[in-house]
Amino acid sequence: MSGLEIERKFLVKGDDYKRQATSKSRIQQGYICSGHGCTVRVRRRDQQAFLTIKGPSLDNGLSRYEFEKEITLDEAEHLFQLCEPGIIDKTRFLVPSGKHVFEVDEFYGENEGLVMAEVELSNPDETFIKPDFIGCEVTGDRRFYNSHMRQNPYKLWKDDIAHLLK
Repeated sequence: MSGLEIERKFLVKGDDYKRQATSKSRIQQGYICSGHGCTVRVRRRDQQAFLTIKGPSLDNGLSRYEFEKEITLDEAEHLFQLCEPGIIDKTRFLVPSGKHVFEVDEFYGENEGLVMAEVELSNPDETFIKPDFIGCEVTGDRRFYNSHMRQNPYKLWKDDIAHLLK
């Protein structure tokens, strides 16, 4: 897959997303490069692996160019050796809502306690149905970028956003 990725990010309230999920998978991802708004990411998702290149964010974080290619698990293991320190570890739950699917990520390790949801859109103005568990929007807030959280984990700043989780 490649092209312009348009998505919105939200904090998640409660754990109803688990009951509404149609599937879940475990994801580990590392970053070979994550500077100047561009990232090169290696991801293992269950028994699949991917190499992803993302360009800088546009539209206040709403969109960015993305190129993704499936690679072998063996290739991913080798590429993980090139990654910068800090692996992101999470479970992703897929939750349908209207004609969209929300990807809800529950993080582990130093990002334990953070749960975020993303919805991909075909255009920035597209409407969608928010499930009840959707909380405060954090689209464009760099603290919530996975590439940023590997260096600045949630445990270091979670008290600063406690008011957003209510």
